[in-house]
Amino acid sequence: MYRSIVKILGKFPVLVAWTMRKKQGLPLNYGSTSLGYVENIMKMMFEQPNEEYVINPIIKDAIDKLLILHADHEQNCSTSTVRIVGSSHAGLFASLSAGISALWGPLHGGANQAVLEMLEAIKEDGGDTKKYMAKAKDKNDPFRLMGFGHRVYKNFDPRATIIKKAADEVLNELGVEDPILDIARGLEQEALNDPYFVERKLYPNVDFYSGIIYRAMGIPVEMFTVMFALGRLPGWIAQWKEMRLKKEPIGRPRQIYTGENVRPFVEIEKR
Repeated sequence: MYRSIVKILGKFPVLVAWTMRKKQGLPLNYGSTSLGYVENIMKMMFEQPNEEYVINPIIKDAIDKLLILHADHEQNCSTSTVRIVGSSHAGLFASLSAGISALWGPLHGGANQAVLEMLEAIKEDGGDTKKYMAKAKDKNDPFRLMGFGHRVYKNFDPRATIIKKAADEVLNELGVEDPILDIARGLEQEALNDPYFVERKLYPNVDFYSGIIYRAMGIPVEMFTVMFALGRLPGWIAQWKEMRLKKEPIGRPRQIYTGENVRPFVEIEKR
């Protein structure tokens, strides 16, 4: 079990980095035994073939925080999936694969991607944030403001407090000129000061800020869920290991039947 855990923790960042580089037409890159975990991820993902890669401590700190804050978060969809699959004594890799499949769903791991897609749509429509804030408040408008509010946190997402500071540091450090990020900042400020959102405690959540950070770093939007999986990996493993070592019984969620009660049988020719 220990060897399997160490192997997947070591190989997963390689797969993440190679996926991004393959999509960008860059040569596959290896890590270095002289670097730490996050530094190796950065080197494997961002190093260019014609120049030495220098670790930016602010970027490193932001990625470190993102990975830590995404590691574990109660019995969310993917974590519950890993536990249910693992409870059948399916192996670690199969259980993690099931968790990745659950995370792949746009309502779970795709949340920060949905934020950027929303920002792109606002930009294409002229970038008027006030117009979209009004649409979000209109009950008859199907538009949804992505990256605000949380199913569990009815006040400010405590993770978002940390990531907001990291996002500000990254944007200031990189000095990125990007209309998408300007729109994001505009939405953030309006939501934090709009009585409608304040009264309903619809504050920016961790998905809102993580998408902004990844965008500023140059990570393509289709890699956002992959980065989420990289952060969640240790949490999935910890849950799986705990369950197996405690010899928990196979998962069997209960459900209550709420359909029809006993009815008289009707011959098929009379139906």
